[in-house]
Amino acid sequence: MKKFVLTIFFIATHIAMFSQDDLLDILDDEAPKSKTDGVVTSTFKGTRILNGHSVENRKDKELEFIISHRFGRLNTGFKDLFGLDESNVRFSLEYGLNDNLTIGIGRSSFEKTYDSFLKYSLFKQRRGEKSFPFAISLFGSIAAKTQEESFPIKERSFAENLSYVGQVLIARKVSKSFSYQLTPTYIHRNTVTNVADPNGIFALGFGSRVKLSNRVSLNGEYYHAFNESVSINAQNSLAFGVDIETGGHVFQLIFSNARTMIEKGFIAETTGDFFGGDIHFGFNISRTF
Repeated sequence: MKKFVLTIFFIATHIAMFSQDDLLDILDDEAPKSKTDGVVTSTFKGTRILNGHSVENRKDKELEFIISHRFGRLNTGFKDLFGLDESNVRFSLEYGLNDNLTIGIGRSSFEKTYDSFLKYSLFKQRRGEKSFPFAISLFGSIAAKTQEESFPIKERSFAENLSYVGQVLIARKVSKSFSYQLTPTYIHRNTVTNVADPNGIFALGFGSRVKLSNRVSLNGEYYHAFNESVSINAQNSLAFGVDIETGGHVFQLIFSNARTMIEKGFIAETTGDFFGGDIHFGFNISRTF
């Protein structure tokens, strides 16, 4: 009996020497291999880090409905109920044409803008024999402003109200608790309000996610524009927020100096100073079907 107890103690001690990741690696090695083995999943909780896109795609034939709100500035005080009297809204639908390709359309109340996009997963982060350190996706969108100018010098054509965005989304899930993403970005606006403003803007985005539990994470996002619109004293977009997963919903609470929800707006045309108190509270809520 004593020998049996010592044997059990010996086995338990050696099992405890393995970390959870070591045990998972052993199980992975012994499990049957498939074409998806080694693929790192859930780099981010949803298709948005906060304002901008993440590398996550909708799965094949999944449909996602997203409602986004951004309220006015908190520093307007009690008179405007700390910004809650103002609201910009965006509704969108995103559909997985397959596991690697997502198409989306949306409509924003700000400037009555319609937008559409395609996002394609080019490479997936992998571990194991065919390891690859990053997940890389390509993103392209087009947006059309339909709001009429209050005092137009001349009437704009439809083409003059168009803008385009191209991005490379480069993300890495470092551990179960931490992920980050770099997002080189180019924005082109067919028309600008001032000749001193650039039509094309280059920017670099950085986003991160710190997982607090299975359902909650803290996210941060920053976009640095290398050339900015001088006529509006454009600022770099900064945002912090919380992701909360509740069943089929992902609910994001956001604090940002940006009041718009498409790339052309929050990257190129943000005017608020985050550290000066120009902070907009908002949220994204999504439902997947």
